[in-house]
Amino acid sequence: MPLTNPWLTGPTPTRKLDRERLAERILNLLSSQNMCVLATTGPDGPLATPVRYYPLDFTLMFTAAPRSPKMRNIAADPRVSIGVFAPLVGLASSRGAQVFGTARVLGPDHPDRAHHWAAFRWENEHAERGRPLSEPPEDLLVVIEADRIVYTEHWLRREGYAPRQHWRR
Repeated sequence: MPLTNPWLTGPTPTRKLDRERLAERILNLLSSQNMCVLATTGPDGPLATPVRYYPLDFTLMFTAAPRSPKMRNIAADPRVSIGVFAPLVGLASSRGAQVFGTARVLGPDHPDRAHHWAAFRWENEHAERGRPLSEPPEDLLVVIEADRIVYTEHWLRREGYAPRQHWRR
């Protein structure tokens, strides 16, 4: 039987990408997707929530209702993990990132909000909800700046690199 991806056989390489190439691959993934799974911890244990996000460099951001379970959990413990992944066709296409960081909640008057809000495409969500584009929302903006990222891409094996790479701020 012919092998579709013979480079997936044999021992897994351990070679690390240089920081610049790893950063480029991570940023490509973060900017080419728009859904993630946000993991928080609350009084009832872990909570994994699908969330539409927008990237700004190594920062992910989303809006949320103040009384949602994820926001209650973030208020109690702002340490979060986020899973971002590309559609999977087979092992060779496996590509994703585990992002670890601390969530910050920026209200309408927060001094850091304007910097992040400039990259947030709120018009899309406003149009979906039938809201006028002449009135920007004042929703809470949740910002997670990555402290570390575990990046997985099995295609890296083809070039002799480990499929799992580690990035730190």
